[in-house]
Amino acid sequence: MGIVTIGVSIAVPEPHGSLLQQRRAGFGDAAALSIPTHITLLPPTEVEEADLAAIDAHLAEVATAGRPFPMRLCGTGTFRPLSPVVYVRIEQGAEECTELQQRVRDASGPVPRELAFPYHPHVTVAHGIEEAAMDRAFEELAGFEAAWPCAGFALYEQGGDGVWRKLRDYPFGANVVPSQSGPAERDPIASR
Repeated sequence: MGIVTIGVSIAVPEPHGSLLQQRRAGFGDAAALSIPTHITLLPPTEVEEADLAAIDAHLAEVATAGRPFPMRLCGTGTFRPLSPVVYVRIEQGAEECTELQQRVRDASGPVPRELAFPYHPHVTVAHGIEEAAMDRAFEELAGFEAAWPCAGFALYEQGGDGVWRKLRDYPFGANVVPSQSGPAERDPIASR
């Protein structure tokens, strides 16, 4: 057993995930095809492989206590000049993502990770590329919108080849999600 690099995230579903991944690659981001389109809950974190069972149990507990929520992406933002990132903004679901990542990284759990920057949920569409390409990503995706019921999250591991692969899905414990139009209406979603 040794050290592995893991991450926890919410996948952006199809067809939006592939579309944003292809656009990211098209802007010249070499890492785009190695990283599924996602919203980070736990950034890349090195852990002992022997600790994966405890991490799995912790994530299952976090998911069981969670409930689905509406997720809506809309427009672009950037962390420049602090960090060379252009992203798609989370219009709805940011509070839920913030709460989830806090529970995933809880100090009493197996991955009490400190963050280099304050948590800001987003979907990266350009990272560390030329400024002109970053500007293009910001402009060309400014009108991007997508919405879906977020029903869980997943654990990923980065392989020696740099590619992130899903290890397991963690569906939320509840089986209903508030609709995109407002909290009073509820839409059923299939349990996994």
